[in-house]
Amino acid sequence: MASHKNNKSYKHHKSAQGFTLVEMVTVIIVLGVLVLGVSSFVVLGTRIFVESTSVEQVLSQSRFAMERMTRELRNAVPNSIRLTPDTVLTYQCVEFVPIQASASYVDLPISPAAANNTGTVFPPSQGLNVGNQMLVYPLLPKHIYSATPAGTTGRLFDVDAFDASTGEITFDNSIQFAEASPIKRYFMISGAVSYCFQSGGELRRYANYGINANQLTPNSSGVLMAENVVNNLATDKPILLAPSSLVNNAILQLRPKFEVVNQKFQYQHQVQVINVP
Repeated sequence: MASHKNNKSYKHHKSAQGFTLVEMVTVIIVLGVLVLGVSSFVVLGTRIFVESTSVEQVLSQSRFAMERMTRELRNAVPNSIRLTPDTVLTYQCVEFVPIQASASYVDLPISPAAANNTGTVFPPSQGLNVGNQMLVYPLLPKHIYSATPAGTTGRLFDVDAFDASTGEITFDNSIQFAEASPIKRYFMISGAVSYCFQSGGELRRYANYGINANQLTPNSSGVLMAENVVNNLATDKPILLAPSSLVNNAILQLRPKFEVVNQKFQYQHQVQVINVP
């Protein structure tokens, strides 16, 4: 009877001992390996998600910027496109004048006819805004950017009033256009637009600054269109221009290069600008 009690006491004492040190260390090691594996998987998944999100963001920005530039350039006034000189190495800008409205004229004071302050035109489908300026037959960028809209002779003039019922247009002064358009076309414009690639990797859009003889110098006030541009502005210009001629339209080649999370991609996109003024 005493032996049976001693045996039960031994078993109870043995079961109350718990885990040994070796068992605890083994469990800790196993748990550590599991936690390390799970955390590595989570970190890797998070990094892949962050990197893919960054790539998608840059791709979306660049696609939007290229599409916006393409649409605006196709609507540029013939012979209004000009690039920053190659000697400038800290930025490159393409400047152009968007067409606000366009139609044909019936009668305008065009050299050698006498100067006059009125003319007759067909109203454009977009409507004619007297706050805009009338342009006729621009053959060179200087015919637009170096013009004197408030003057009396040239190709670009301020408009004072327009009567849609008769098509009569009134100018601020008695004016005289330099040359007639072969197809009697006129353009209504209101100002230039510039897209500038800067050495810091930004592409910015500038507007509402008028029309100036000197091309715009970019600053931080432009609308940010894209980032992460890595073109070398000295050796790898993001924009190339093949000027228009009597037989060819102007061809603008957009080739900005972008980089994100050590991945580079470059656009090779051509925009044809109709040069019939």
